[in-house]
Amino acid sequence: MIIPQFGLGTFRLTGETVIQSVQTALEVGYRTIDTAQIYGNEAEIGQAIAQSGVARSELFLTTKIWTVHYDAEKLIGSLKESLQKLRTDHVNLTLIHWPAPKLGVQIPELMQTLLEAKQLGLTEYIGISNFNIELTQQAIESVGQVNIATNQIELSPYLQNQKLARFLQQQNIDVTSYMTLAYGKVLKDPVLHNIALEHQVTPAQIALAWALQKGYAVIPSSTQREHLIANLQAQDIQLTELEMQAIASLDRNGREVNPDELAPEWD
Repeated sequence: MIIPQFGLGTFRLTGETVIQSVQTALEVGYRTIDTAQIYGNEAEIGQAIAQSGVARSELFLTTKIWTVHYDAEKLIGSLKESLQKLRTDHVNLTLIHWPAPKLGVQIPELMQTLLEAKQLGLTEYIGISNFNIELTQQAIESVGQVNIATNQIELSPYLQNQKLARFLQQQNIDVTSYMTLAYGKVLKDPVLHNIALEHQVTPAQIALAWALQKGYAVIPSSTQREHLIANLQAQDIQLTELEMQAIASLDRNGREVNPDELAPEWD
């Protein structure tokens, strides 16, 4: 994988909350942080990193370009603004946040502009987020599969996205799972609860371990030190084939995030 397999998500975390979350995460061993222009927290994340004393070279930072900056004239300028807020001269990964087909977004031109940002040294890798198979193919045709590090998609035991995930893995494009706990809904699942009891861990750790074992990267968020540590420990859990099959049976196409103007037709 190009993408580190375990990181910190910062969706919905702002102000002092995100500063504390990032600082605590860095203290307990996280080195990958995921943000986005629309989250409105890049400056706070930059502050938290600066105050942490962790060297920039140890970190993997991801941000995502928001739809209002998709114009070729605006994208690179907006990324430079993100870098200023994050207090760095480059990010490790920049993603197109949503394909937004209903806004008339032209994926080939958009990916070309993003590739230009990479060539300028503003970002080490580029990729996509919330793209279906057809739009991923358009991105591949535009800039080549070698230039698409990941597709970050909603993916949990309740939304397993198997067709899309399989396609991405066949293309050697890393799968990054967001919303892996489905806003906490999977934590109440009896199947996950029983597997967690067997391993003497939490259902959250089981859901994360499942995604990791599928070969996906995960970016769970938390504001509590004990949860941040517990999430990291999911990397040490080895699920049996039977347990993986039991979790596979939980798929119910339970999508949590599907903004009408931004989302594609899902596979």
